[in-house]
Amino acid sequence: MEMTEKEMDEIIQPIQKTDLIYGIEDKPPFREAMFAGLQHLLAIFVAIITPPLIISKTLNFSAETTGFLVSMALLASGISTFIQCRRFGPVGCGLLCIQGTSFSFIGALTASFAAKGDMGEAAILAAIFGVCIAAAPVEMIVSRLLKYTKKIITPLVSGIVVTMIGLCLIKVAIVSCGGGYGAMAVDPTVDPSRTFGSLQNLGLAALVLVSILILNSIKNKYVRMSSIIIGLVIGYVTAYFMGWVDFSNMGEVGAITIPQPFKYGLSFDLSAFIAVALIYFITSIEAFGDITANSMIGGEPIEGPKFMKRVQGGVLADGINSAVAGVFNSFPNSIFAQNNGLIQLTGVASRRVGYYIAVFLIILSAFPFIGGIFSIMPEPVLGGATLLMFGTVAASGVRIIASQNIDRKAILVLAVSFACGLGVELVPNILSQMPSTISGIFSSGITTGGVVAIIANVVIRIKE
Repeated sequence: MEMTEKEMDEIIQPIQKTDLIYGIEDKPPFREAMFAGLQHLLAIFVAIITPPLIISKTLNFSAETTGFLVSMALLASGISTFIQCRRFGPVGCGLLCIQGTSFSFIGALTASFAAKGDMGEAAILAAIFGVCIAAAPVEMIVSRLLKYTKKIITPLVSGIVVTMIGLCLIKVAIVSCGGGYGAMAVDPTVDPSRTFGSLQNLGLAALVLVSILILNSIKNKYVRMSSIIIGLVIGYVTAYFMGWVDFSNMGEVGAITIPQPFKYGLSFDLSAFIAVALIYFITSIEAFGDITANSMIGGEPIEGPKFMKRVQGGVLADGINSAVAGVFNSFPNSIFAQNNGLIQLTGVASRRVGYYIAVFLIILSAFPFIGGIFSIMPEPVLGGATLLMFGTVAASGVRIIASQNIDRKAILVLAVSFACGLGVELVPNILSQMPSTISGIFSSGITTGGVVAIIANVVIRIKE
């Protein structure tokens, strides 16, 4: 006699009891939900606006176009986050999963259009958004097939992906702690305090990190929930008195931004489509891992029918939201792994906090001046906070892996996945002789580790 889905979900329990203040379906009071939402906002704001800034700089877009793309990235992220958290029918995971502009597509998009500058920025953007919308159904289709691939994309595979996400993001945090990529170009003879890895940069990052650790260890739930914000404020104020916060350019920021769907029109590029379609597939795997980590942290099952519905809804929303982002002149969205770490640090997993975050993002998209305040935050301040967050993401992946039966064959999957994933992350030049499309896709340790984990898992099962 077969069990019903409800009976299976009752058997499949979360990995362990969680240390949450508010669970997924809890309704935090307004003030506490606002606090938690602001902390998530601070964790994702720079990450959301960075992809459009990098793409704009690489493709030589004007300052006006760049500003518009940044605002649209915030708008698309707000809409996507609401859909993901609220869940409409089969669309959305119904967890506190925050969506933002994906870093995964930067390499493929810039590689595809860097040599086509003579097209003009409007034509390039029309092709980019056309390709991103046309390829988004790949992720939607994958979401419908996930239940048939659960023997391939197992908790072991998703744990590897989550761990790789955390480990790869740590590099981003460390660079910020040192002062960011901009600090690498500073002449040490001119301003030694602002050079990459200076005592001042590292000290500022350490101040934020230690402050958050101390505050997070306090039992008072209000202090714990606001630990990230307080840590960032301490770092921001310290940086201001060091003379590192520059408000001089704030006067150039526009008063308001009005959304204009399909502002640049739509066109198509086949070579870019192939590269972007492949990345959508990989993004599905990343989303699977992120939702697994989020479910585990939130005390939800990471196996069984209920979990599979969450994953299918989350990946489907990922694809739909990326298409919606293209409509609003923004680049593809994905679930942000760093927010899983923040949930663990604050103890707030309520998906209703996501509604506040969505509103914050939409407001910021309309008033670029508000966003400008966040964007001038010195990198070491942000680095100190994100270093801890990304570390907790990696630790979540390890917990998922540890929950499985680690036999000899599982060790083989772990070994080859981490070796290849960390290998390309540590030695990116290994792909320098590959075609730009291949190097653009597999230059990410997350992508390489995830693909290798799936292939290794399949090979071992065939051997069985």
